[in-house]
Amino acid sequence: MSFPTSPEAMTAAWLGDVLGQPGRLKGFTAAKVGTGQMCDSYRLALDWEDGIDAPASVVAKCPSHDEASRNIAKLTGTYVKEVSWYRELAAGSGVAAPRCYHAEIADDDVDFVLLLSDLAPARQGDQLAGTGLAGLLPCIEAAAGLHALLWNDPRLEILPWLSRDNGDLVRHLFPQFYLGFRERYATRLDPAVLDLGAGIVERLDAYLARTPSARTIVHGDLRIDNILFAPGGDRCWLVDWQTLGRGSGASDLAYLVGTSIADPVERAAADRPAFDHWIGALRQLGVAPDEAELWTDYRVGALSGYFMAVFASMSVERTARGDEMFAVMAERPARQALMLGSLELL
Repeated sequence: MSFPTSPEAMTAAWLGDVLGQPGRLKGFTAAKVGTGQMCDSYRLALDWEDGIDAPASVVAKCPSHDEASRNIAKLTGTYVKEVSWYRELAAGSGVAAPRCYHAEIADDDVDFVLLLSDLAPARQGDQLAGTGLAGLLPCIEAAAGLHALLWNDPRLEILPWLSRDNGDLVRHLFPQFYLGFRERYATRLDPAVLDLGAGIVERLDAYLARTPSARTIVHGDLRIDNILFAPGGDRCWLVDWQTLGRGSGASDLAYLVGTSIADPVERAAADRPAFDHWIGALRQLGVAPDEAELWTDYRVGALSGYFMAVFASMSVERTARGDEMFAVMAERPARQALMLGSLELL
């Protein structure tokens, strides 16, 4: 391996080279940023020679320090997906995402490094605090920009990192993970919320085999912890592209709405307005969506937030914030799915 995978292993010479200014970087400092549990992220403050036209700081993404997180990343191709997104699709796509200065990954699919634009003073959303529908509108528009990129596009079948099928792995692991999830959250979550997971286990084959009405590239973990908001909240950028895949954009949207809106009354009333806003954004981007079929995809997609909460909570490093985050990630979309009759559609 010929590249560093942590700030401690980086040198000013290496950073200057990959940022296109060889020999001009005098030094740098690193500070941990973000709350991600699958990767470690750092802000690198760069000390350039005078007169250099280069970024004052960048964000470095590196493999997690946690062995369990690295293992699941290897099994699911998590790091490969994010590096490939920045290498092959992000630039010139028009999708609201950071600029990538450098991307490398080793043959083991674990050791990698990304150098991304520092979008400060943009701030990461807070999953625990949540937000309202008004705060999600820029996110819905950004999601539509992603979904329009490969809407029913033949490239969905030929990009190997995007078409990777983890179905057999999920079928094997999810029932076991659900038992551990139910035990961990037995006193934190209501029985109806916990029982939804049992319903998913019973219908797991149908859930994984379901064909959406329209296929596109999906983020797969579209929640506000994975979104950076400009001051004032009128603009946002999607980050953490480790769960990219093929599926229904409507499922991505349901995940966003279900996991993000903290107030249960507002969340119960937000599904259709959010869906209609997304449909309008798609049309502005030249997509001709079938609203009725996509609404069914949305209703089924409400299960995806709960599904991710179970799978991720049992496979990444456990933290106090993580425990509560996964609890609300399960609870909010569970209420959404129960209201929308999501299980019955399977």
